[in-house]
Amino acid sequence: MTTSHIRVPLVQPGTVPELAEVESRIMAERGRVSLLYRVLLNSGPIASGWERLLTAVRNQTGVPADLRELIILRVAVLNGASFEFDAHVPHAQKAGLGSEKIAAVRDEALPDVFTPMERLVLELTDAMTRQIVVPQALMTQVQQHFDAKGVVELVATVAAYNMVSRLLVALNVAH
Repeated sequence: MTTSHIRVPLVQPGTVPELAEVESRIMAERGRVSLLYRVLLNSGPIASGWERLLTAVRNQTGVPADLRELIILRVAVLNGASFEFDAHVPHAQKAGLGSEKIAAVRDEALPDVFTPMERLVLELTDAMTRQIVVPQALMTQVQQHFDAKGVVELVATVAAYNMVSRLLVALNVAH
């Protein structure tokens, strides 16, 4: 894999003593210091906060894994973050999403392969990512299916992965 296109240097784990603690947490949570974290380690505070936030979003909420992965894949598609899409296909498969649904998140208009709940979550994802403002009618539908905690966790998942994909795109992190 060539990384010369990335717009910041990659930090080699173990080369900056001040980063040892955050690198240790990343290893504990992720099992490795991925390309994304080698980019983020250019700022210790950002890498540390990022790891904590994304660990909470991915591993500590009540958002079902299949819905979370649909959100992540859809945000990646809408923002042109192919690196993020490719990174999450295995997670989506592990969460039980079949190849038809994984492929369908790439479609401009959401096809009929999605369940009503999946469609609702994807409509929220599209509204937050494309228009920013979520129409009240859509939010009312979301609130009929999720309590306040669930709404916050869904919205935070969409928001967090917009952050991820926009950083990846801006810094040209790709395969």
